[in-house]
Amino acid sequence: MRVSPLWAYLGDLPEDKPVEARLVRSEVYDGYRLETLILELNGIESVPAYVALPAEAEAPYPIVLFNHSHGGNYDQGKRELIHSSPYLQQESFARTLTGMGYAVGCIDMWCFGERSGRTESETFKEMLWNGQVMWGMMLHDNLKFLDYLCGREDTEASQAAALGMSMGGLMAWWSAALDERIGVTADICGQVEARALIERRGLDHHGFYSYVPGLLKHTDTLDIQKRIAPRARISLTGRHDKLCPPEGVRRLDEGLRAVYAEQGYPDRWCSVVTSGGHAETAEMRETWKHFLAKHLRMEG
Repeated sequence: MRVSPLWAYLGDLPEDKPVEARLVRSEVYDGYRLETLILELNGIESVPAYVALPAEAEAPYPIVLFNHSHGGNYDQGKRELIHSSPYLQQESFARTLTGMGYAVGCIDMWCFGERSGRTESETFKEMLWNGQVMWGMMLHDNLKFLDYLCGREDTEASQAAALGMSMGGLMAWWSAALDERIGVTADICGQVEARALIERRGLDHHGFYSYVPGLLKHTDTLDIQKRIAPRARISLTGRHDKLCPPEGVRRLDEGLRAVYAEQGYPDRWCSVVTSGGHAETAEMRETWKHFLAKHLRMEG
């Protein structure tokens, strides 16, 4: 159910129908169980997905909704969950997260992985003509996938997190702002404040996918992210990351620290700036793992 008023800015969306899922393959892969699925999420095109499950821990498992990055690598998509990417730590997210006892799932976003074949710009333009917003369509698919993950018998719907790098980081915090089922959010190199990006003339550092027509007439980045509070969130950026202007990271940190403090949960917001640029460092990997271990099973 689309409760958040933010949905009003995200264009015409598919009818909200129950998810249909078909299991293509189940196998033991790199020390965990890996399911390959085809999902019906939007009534337009089928959506390939992976779900990785712990080999040892007992169900029900807390859920991690993993959001793959962009990187201009349209062939990668959900494969990032099991194979990583050059700008990520090389132990896969699937192996790391299942090793922590979590069920983790990832879909191919529009134009990526097994949904590639036409360009992002073509897709964005066609959707715009039809009254759709590409980012809204991506968020729709992602949260319908969360419906599926929460409805499985082997998962714990009350314990769900969202995680991702770059485009996946944006997807993680936007998804949490839209859906209160996400109790923990970890975004890596995805803390992009719109006004700072404009001030830095950095708009072309990001693809078409994330631009929502008219958004800044109605809201701003801080107001969107405030909707996540007081749920737990960690945001990790590199100090030389041109895609996440540092003044924007600082402004968001100041605003969110105040919001979380006012609501009585200052320890549930954490902004971490490490060395490096637009990449997940070893320090980031260990920091978000510790944050998830602390908060994902937390009650209340």
